[in-house]
Amino acid sequence: MTTHVERTVAALRVNHNALAALVATLSEEDLRDPSGASEWSLADALSHIGSGAEIGRKPIAKAAGERVEVEDNQAIWARWNASSPADQAAEFVKHDEAYLDTIEALSTEQRDGLMIDLGFLPEPVPLLVALGMRLNEVANHAWDVRVGVDPSATVDPESAELLVELFRGPLAFLLGFSAKADAIEREVRLAIPGGALEITDAVNVTDSVDRSTATFEGPQEAVVRLLSGRLGPEHAAGVTVTGNVTLDELRKVFPGY
Repeated sequence: MTTHVERTVAALRVNHNALAALVATLSEEDLRDPSGASEWSLADALSHIGSGAEIGRKPIAKAAGERVEVEDNQAIWARWNASSPADQAAEFVKHDEAYLDTIEALSTEQRDGLMIDLGFLPEPVPLLVALGMRLNEVANHAWDVRVGVDPSATVDPESAELLVELFRGPLAFLLGFSAKADAIEREVRLAIPGGALEITDAVNVTDSVDRSTATFEGPQEAVVRLLSGRLGPEHAAGVTVTGNVTLDELRKVFPGY
């Protein structure tokens, strides 16, 4: 049986391969074009994913027994920010590949048992949480890059399906940081593909659609983009929301990151 860890590793590989193939077609001028992320160019988005891979690989490698060089995150970001767009794109491919090489090489025992100290959470987390957070970042920022080239781009469907599952469990805590439950003054239980989105005094994704008060009609990838603030009017073709909440109101709950 394929585990969530294995599925997440596979989804990260799919996103990398697709984005690396796209990067190979982009010129320096293309890389300066705007991405789907506000105020970021394509190169900026690739730099963000790439620096995240460089930083995120180290605690996993360390937990697996590798000796890693310690470098301050601020210094890493400064180095990336000082690079040219072409170098940012090339370094994204290099460092994201290194991240994947590390996680793909983990044994079954390591995948089941490693605890990862990410440095910014109160305590170490299971490998699945670290990988799920990485997939959430990669899937959405990969969309930022792709939509800058193709306005009809979507989040990878398998990644979207997996992220909805993870938000029902190990990634549920992320919505406590990113969602604004108080943006709506009534309780909403929105039926979505794969479960429901509940907005009460907190925001949760559940597997139950009982007592739903509204319905989201659209693919799971659009749900993932909603949760990350990427379902603006210009990118919501084919999505409708009916019931006691509107899509515009939902956008206020999920302002994005």
